[in-house]
Amino acid sequence: MSEKDSIQVFVVPPIDTNCYAYESAGEVMVVDPGNCGDRIAEQLAGKKVRWIVATHGHGDHVGGVAALKAATGAPFCIHAADAERATHAGEVAESGRSYDADAPLPDRTLAEGDVVEVGTARFRVMETPGHTPGGIVLVGEGTAKGVAFVGDTLFPGSHGRTDFSGGDEAAILASLRRMGEEIAPDTTLLIGHGPSTTMARELATNPFLR
Repeated sequence: MSEKDSIQVFVVPPIDTNCYAYESAGEVMVVDPGNCGDRIAEQLAGKKVRWIVATHGHGDHVGGVAALKAATGAPFCIHAADAERATHAGEVAESGRSYDADAPLPDRTLAEGDVVEVGTARFRVMETPGHTPGGIVLVGEGTAKGVAFVGDTLFPGSHGRTDFSGGDEAAILASLRRMGEEIAPDTTLLIGHGPSTTMARELATNPFLR
């Protein structure tokens, strides 16, 4: 990642979801505003929010979209397979929790190979189903080379849950193997919950990538 680009992390309740704000050349891409969308908007006041992107449609990743979109006017992007799921973020989910509000229908649906541009950074969409049918990873290119937003597809030494509706263990294992083959080892993986890791570390220690 270029030294001119920056990343802010907002850890939002109730289950400590990582919401990221990637800033490049005066533009911001917000990834996974899972709750407290109005408070995230306050933290970004004065900045040009170009995109709001969700790595998947679970409420803890999209519950803050409606408020953030209302405050910034930024378009909301998600994979088509998770768009309907996101519209239930304000309802009590299988986990027993609900979040700020239902997400709106997307302004842009994302698919394999699409590119989201923010400032001088680019993020290539990699489809990684398994945690949900529409899970994606955003692989940095341009000045974002060396970082990737992986949502709940991968956790250090593990992977996201597949026991919720739409989860698929075989699919997530295939997604992880593909990530290990296609994402450069020196890439920093920005996780949906908890600390970041690197692809090199996961290739060496994560049994689900072997």
